[in-house]
Amino acid sequence: MSLLEAIVLGLVQGLTEFLPVSSSGHLVMGQALLDIQLPGVAFETTVHVATLLSVLLVFRKRLGSLVVGLVRGDRESWRYLGLLVLATIPAVIVGLGARVALEALFEAPHVAGIGLLVTGGFLWTARGAVARDPSSPPGAREAILMGLAQAFAIIPGISRSGATVVSGLWLGVEAEEAATFSFLMAIPAILGAAVLQLADLVADPSGAGAVPGGAVGAQGGLGGAPLLLGGLVAAVAGVLAIWTFVVMLRKKAFHRFAPYCWAVGLLFLGFLFFKG
Repeated sequence: MSLLEAIVLGLVQGLTEFLPVSSSGHLVMGQALLDIQLPGVAFETTVHVATLLSVLLVFRKRLGSLVVGLVRGDRESWRYLGLLVLATIPAVIVGLGARVALEALFEAPHVAGIGLLVTGGFLWTARGAVARDPSSPPGAREAILMGLAQAFAIIPGISRSGATVVSGLWLGVEAEEAATFSFLMAIPAILGAAVLQLADLVADPSGAGAVPGGAVGAQGGLGGAPLLLGGLVAAVAGVLAIWTFVVMLRKKAFHRFAPYCWAVGLLFLGFLFFKG
């Protein structure tokens, strides 16, 4: 992987991890369009950790107050933590129970294109959800259903942030609170993905088992510079993406991401069709 390719993929991961356009789908498309194979999972692990740092940075005050509340035994803080745990359970069950099937979806590039079309569909419905001006905080029902949306978004092309926030809006959760809950839900999800990838890396340092067909060279072939640069770009882009996400919600313009998803999904499917 060249430094330019590391920058491009890091930028794609950082922006799309939090914008409602599916990071997994864009990485699948990016690899197909650039015609590269990532050597093992080191790069994916690095950019996942980088985007995790983005969440921790942007929501440091909210996380700090939550930690202080937990230490002091604040009931509301413990309730909120319980909701985050509850929302994480569906993705854990699906991610571990259907891991082989999900990995097969990532090996089929057209799934990402179709997933983006689906993402555009539910993002467009955000117009109606935002118009209702919901104002309630998330409860157990909202946490479970937003968690199910997060589990569904493991499929490449389905936006995690889009699915969780739109489901929260339709459930009556206030827009910025739905966004905050969605991003805090991302912490265990991203961390879990990074841990699984790291486990794969430890089990197979060559990376041969982590890429379809096992046709890759040694993990060391990637080099430290692309990892560092890709991670840095992903972290900075992640912060910008979160800020953009919140601003679009405030302006009730969340649905405007839908045409982008439809256009990119259709163009990518067309590319695969003519490529043969």
